[in-house]
Amino acid sequence: MTCYFSKTTAALLLALSLASCQRTWVASPSLAETDVPVDKTIAADPQYEARIAPYREQVTAKMEEIIGTAPVELGKADYQSPLGNFVVDLMLEQSRSLYDGQIDMATTTNGGLRVPVPMGSVKVGTIFELMPFENELVVLTLDGNTVKEFFDIAAEARYAPIANATFTVQNGKAIDIMIGGEPLDLSQNYTIVTSDYLAGGGDNLSVFKKALKSEKVGIMMRDAIMQQIRQLTAKGQPIGADTTMRVTILP
Repeated sequence: MTCYFSKTTAALLLALSLASCQRTWVASPSLAETDVPVDKTIAADPQYEARIAPYREQVTAKMEEIIGTAPVELGKADYQSPLGNFVVDLMLEQSRSLYDGQIDMATTTNGGLRVPVPMGSVKVGTIFELMPFENELVVLTLDGNTVKEFFDIAAEARYAPIANATFTVQNGKAIDIMIGGEPLDLSQNYTIVTSDYLAGGGDNLSVFKKALKSEKVGIMMRDAIMQQIRQLTAKGQPIGADTTMRVTILP
C-alpha cells in the first residue's frame, strides 16, 4: 500500500515541491557525510521554516475542516462492523453513480481502514487517517467459482466486510451465499468494486487476480468516503452505518 504521510510531512513535501519548480537544487560537492540521522538535535533552518509555514498553515486549515457528524463511533471488528459496513456501502453507492454498468457487491479489508470514525465532528484529517493510501476504486468481473473462493477466504480470514451480500460461516467455509438477495449461481459472472490494491492481490486476496476484467471507477477511495459524508451532511443526515446482520456464524 502507498505509505502514509503526516500532515506536517505533507506540508513539507508541498513546500519543497513548489520550491523545486522555481529553482533547481544542486548537491553540494563539499558534503563529506551523507548518512546523517535526522532528529531533534538538528535545529530547523529558519529560512526554510519561513518558506514552509504558509503551506503548512494551508494544509492544517484544510485538515481541520469539519465535513460531518457521527452520533456514535464507527469501529471495526471481525466479519462485519459499523465502520466496515459504512465504507463498503458507500463504495457501492458512489461507484454505481459513476460506473456505466451493474455492480453487484463491494468489499474492502479491515487492514485498509486504519482508525475508527470518532463520535462527534468528523474532519477531513480524520478521513486521511482512516484511509491514508492513494487507492483507486475498480470494478472486477469474477466468474461464479472465483466469487465462491473469495467468500471462503472472507469466511476464514474474518476481515473483509461486504456490501449487498450475506453468507453463513460453517467450519471456516462460506455457505448460503446470497448476492443482491439471490443465491450465488456458479454459472454466472458477478461484479465487485474494491480498491486497486486489493484487486492486485493485496491483503492475501490473490483470488482477485483471477478477474475476467478490471475497470477503473474514476474516483479514489478516500474521495468516495469524503463525498459520501458531504452528501449526508448536505441532506442534514449524520454519519451512520447499516448494522443489519450480513454474516451468520454457526457454532
